[in-house]
Amino acid sequence: MLRELCLQHTELKEEDITILEDLAKNLPLIAKLTGEFIFIDCLTRASNTAIVVAEAKPLAISSLYKNSVVGMLALRENEPAALRTLEIGIETTDLKAITQENMNVKQNTVPIKNKDGKVIGVLIKEKDITEELNNSRNMEILSETNERLAQTLNNLKENTVDFNLINDGIIIFNEAGLITYTNSNAEHLYKKLGYKDKIIGMSFDNVTLNKTDFNTIIMNNTSTEFEINISKFTLQLKYTVTKKDDKKIVILLIKDISEIKEKEKELILKSVALKEIHHRVKNNLQTIASILRLQSKKIHNTEAKLAFKESINRVLSMAAVHEILAQNGIEDIHIKNILCKIKDNAKRNSIQFNKKISIDLLGNDFIVDSDKATSIAIVVNELLENCVKHAFCETDEGNIKIIIEKGLMFSTISVIDCGKGFNPNLRNTSSLGLNIVTSIVKDKLNGNITIESNENGTNAMIYFEN
Repeated sequence: MLRELCLQHTELKEEDITILEDLAKNLPLIAKLTGEFIFIDCLTRASNTAIVVAEAKPLAISSLYKNSVVGMLALRENEPAALRTLEIGIETTDLKAITQENMNVKQNTVPIKNKDGKVIGVLIKEKDITEELNNSRNMEILSETNERLAQTLNNLKENTVDFNLINDGIIIFNEAGLITYTNSNAEHLYKKLGYKDKIIGMSFDNVTLNKTDFNTIIMNNTSTEFEINISKFTLQLKYTVTKKDDKKIVILLIKDISEIKEKEKELILKSVALKEIHHRVKNNLQTIASILRLQSKKIHNTEAKLAFKESINRVLSMAAVHEILAQNGIEDIHIKNILCKIKDNAKRNSIQFNKKISIDLLGNDFIVDSDKATSIAIVVNELLENCVKHAFCETDEGNIKIIIEKGLMFSTISVIDCGKGFNPNLRNTSSLGLNIVTSIVKDKLNGNITIESNENGTNAMIYFEN
């Protein structure tokens, strides 16, 4: 089938088609061991179009393709990675594509070249990402791992695939522990480590980067993984034992994860720094609250004293956000965590008013950034303060519900009390607390607030963008 398709749709020569046929024989093994879909595509005589000439599917996965796609066309608008690699001969990593059956996939591609270095096809590795897209999961990936590719060397002819295209170093040892094959990445790495000569022909003991014993690897007959630090590099080593021509060989895959480890260190340092910053901000806000509290003790005017108390609670609501951020060391926060802090603060405040008020926190939990968390904290604090102060002024007991509902684009937080209610049309528009709530919801949360009230209580609902 491959030969017929190439002759009918491409300009490939006889020797080029032979190379592709040899490679196609090994696709099922690669698919089986990597667990991903493998294809060979070739450019057709038509522009912006390639054709699938060979395929292999992993045994454990059958949901991505219902039927064979060999002989079907790959269009640029659907598979930009494949066409890009075919045209310019550069590999592509983690590029989204749409299959012939309209499924979302992620493609990794490497060019297939003939002896003259001309691109004659593209080897495509595909992974189904439909579920990730449907669930809106974060698809950022720090690095593409090729660990299982080491096993695909089993029974492969070393001249069949250009393993220099693989990002990791590959070394093959024969049963006597002598190197019989290396790709260019392995040679380049060992040069960086100070080796002057090519390492092909060297013994295992002269090139091993840890205290692993070759005979132990052969006897265990299983894959073994290590992570080591040598020179300025952090390397991930994987030894795999397999057979070739009825003789055991050892394949060493070396992945340079130095950059990943540096990024991890940077993230850790950033996390520590953020914790310290938020811890100091929390302390400063609590200090401000303490100063205001001391100042209020010198004031005898009831109205002024109440204004001080409201300001103190606003400051403490902001401090609560930074307290949680100081614990997490990140700029995101679970909304229930912060509202739980605000709820507890409001309950303490109700005791000062000699009220027995229960507050229930219900609904969904989701993550918001620190700016949004601070705004939500201030708004909910103001609404709870209003409930404690006004809704239950004629009773000593009551209940308040905070209900969180997460939507696709907008979410809501409702603060519902069972107090005496009021006429929303006659509410005091000059109220500082109400003005603060309205301003923050509109300007900081890009949302809106509605208030409904009757003799059975009040429901203040804020809408805000996710």
